Amino acid sequence: MGTSEQSYTAEAEALEICRDLIRLDTSNYGDGKGPGERKAAEHVAALLADVGIESEIVEAAPGRASVVARWGDQTSSRDGLLVHGHLDVVPAQAADWTVDPFAGEVQDGYLWGRGAVDMKDFDAMLLSVVRARQRAGVVPERPVTLVFTSDEEAGGREGAHWLVEHRPDLFEGCTEAIGEVGGFSVEVGGQRLYLIESGEKGISWMRLRARGTAGHGSMRQSDNAITHLAQALAAIGEHAWPATPGPSMQLLLAKIAELTGDDAQDPDTLLEHVGPAIRMLGAGLRNSTNATMLEAGYKHNVVPGEAIAYVDGRYLPGHTDSFLPAVQEIVGDRVDVEPYIVDRALEYPFRGDLVDAMTVALHAEDPDAHIAPYLMSGGTDAKAWDKLGITSYGFTPLRLPGDLDFTALFHGVDERVPVDALEFGARVFDRFLDLA
Repeated sequence: MGTSEQSYTAEAEALEICRDLIRLDTSNYGDGKGPGERKAAEHVAALLADVGIESEIVEAAPGRASVVARWGDQTSSRDGLLVHGHLDVVPAQAADWTVDPFAGEVQDGYLWGRGAVDMKDFDAMLLSVVRARQRAGVVPERPVTLVFTSDEEAGGREGAHWLVEHRPDLFEGCTEAIGEVGGFSVEVGGQRLYLIESGEKGISWMRLRARGTAGHGSMRQSDNAITHLAQALAAIGEHAWPATPGPSMQLLLAKIAELTGDDAQDPDTLLEHVGPAIRMLGAGLRNSTNATMLEAGYKHNVVPGEAIAYVDGRYLPGHTDSFLPAVQEIVGDRVDVEPYIVDRALEYPFRGDLVDAMTVALHAEDPDAHIAPYLMSGGTDAKAWDKLGITSYGFTPLRLPGDLDFTALFHGVDERVPVDALEFGARVFDRFLDLA
């Protein structure tokens, strides 16, 4: 049954569900000290149970709870579709915000709060659509597994990765997945371009360790560990990684050239047409390294024998084996580069029935839409699902104002989503489920 024939309204509850989820503080500090996701998981399970959908709450550790439910036609011989969102959010300092980050306030046509963009908006869209379809008896024709995970914001070790390692049975039959971060629009050449994530860079968080000669701070010290480390960090900061766009970014660049008529050969020049979104999209062109933390010394007049820095490294698909050696060459032989946290890079072909379903669903709600893939700079739970051979795309459809600096809202102050974009996303996702 097509969406136009259905009597329910898919987006009816999206706003209220998102507000309720924002009001449940699920801040993830990455050190186990946050409130956890248990209350949010119980809330999601209750919303599903209210329409007759059974779910299981799975804890990787006390309070670190994920929700898994089977939906759709479970008797179908078709491969299963995994639809996933995460329940945790990064912390927010209330003093920095215009509004209380956990109040779920609606102002000026926007829903404000931590998680409004990353990613309780999609959780709410999904739950609104699922509940409406379940009440109307219009379930998807293929098996669907709904997953709301814990710990995504700290790498998923107590979330998606734990589920894959300890409960792979929950994903039996799933071959494709839909989740964050994609389907949102940017303005290019006066037209709306929707970006679907078809891959993401690999993670290579590194510990840089410099050693030197400890001694009195008043004496000459040519072998100073802090100096060695500072020189290495300066080299990293000044290093210009070359642009080597892969398949997804090549398709995006071609689409930008088509929309703008710009025949520039330099990919960075072409990406300037996306405005502030170049912050995220530009990172998909090249490897990157950013120093984030320092540890050194214990007294003002003592030169320490060791100094440590932490660097957030992200590498393109195909650069798994070459990235760390390249960083070591940049910093030189006085500093050791040690892998700290490493996770895979992903990239999937932008074609096939699932891509067609996303494209048709977007065009149905926005006939003027243009669509292209991109490679995301960060990481998602897709890295865990890939271990099970599940192909994942980022598809959280949002039609956004052209002047909204959307990518700055991920983990940013005053995170917010337009209410009409939230409702638009629910309608698009509803149509997608008819086509997927």
